[in-house]
Amino acid sequence: MGKIEQIWIKRFHRGPMDPVTHGTLVAGQGLLDSANQGGRRQVTLIARERWNLAVQSMGIHIDPILRRANVLVAGIDLENTRTRILQVGGCRLLIRGETRPCERMDEAVPGLQNALDAHWGGGAFAEILQGGEITAGDDVTWEDNTN
Repeated sequence: MGKIEQIWIKRFHRGPMDPVTHGTLVAGQGLLDSANQGGRRQVTLIARERWNLAVQSMGIHIDPILRRANVLVAGIDLENTRTRILQVGGCRLLIRGETRPCERMDEAVPGLQNALDAHWGGGAFAEILQGGEITAGDDVTWEDNTN
């Protein structure tokens, strides 16, 4: 079983990421008050373990807020999870695909895009099937009970 470690809201496109202790996931829309709404990319997630491997390969410490995802989870592997359903707190998320690292990563830290490129290091994006409140510390599990 995993946990939510951090939650971030993006105020506007290319805008700063604001850390929050809790948020509201709206079914079919996204993270309330975050810039990205609707479509298949309603919420983005990164895994603490993959993040740590990527930055360790660079030999530096980098805050995961620079990845610009909405939710940081620990204890859950997101690699190759397309079409799986993730339970986050009381919410259900349908993983739609890999969030590919983009040039924004290298704008933040040169080499970060390449470091995140393998094994879904950039995380995953999802549709919100069942919304609700999420809070740092909430449980995160796969609906099919496999890791």
